[in-house]
Amino acid sequence: PNRAESSAACEVCEGAEEMTEPLKQCTAWLHAYFCKPARTASLPVPAFHHPLFRQDSFTRQVLWTLLRDVKFGEAVSYKQLADLAGNSRAARAVGGAMRSNPIPIIIPCHRVICSSGQTGNYGGGNLMKEWLLSHEKLQKEKLAY
Repeated sequence: PNRAESSAACEVCEGAEEMTEPLKQCTAWLHAYFCKPARTASLPVPAFHHPLFRQDSFTRQVLWTLLRDVKFGEAVSYKQLADLAGNSRAARAVGGAMRSNPIPIIIPCHRVICSSGQTGNYGGGNLMKEWLLSHEKLQKEKLAY
């Protein structure tokens, strides 16, 4: 096996105190995302309590659209996502929404790329974005066999 792959064991370090239910849900979802991606589809998405999700805004609409419509192993352009969220001329605003995403990975802003096919920017760094995209591509290919 690939050395990098074998050293990336999935492990959750639990604190001495009991984890709350939402935290258990979140760690289960993230564990599945990195280790058994096919399971994420059957797991509930952890609850979002960030203030951004309490106000009606284009940013919230974009983030919900991304979460709902762009599946594991897929990518969408900023313009396509603007279209899906109801404003085809708002590609720049989609970029702003990605920058303000409070829950990266769970709300998969790494799946939003430039129309040219370039990966575009990412708050966690472009290498991280490229790694997440290739992780999803590889896992999706494995499931196809």
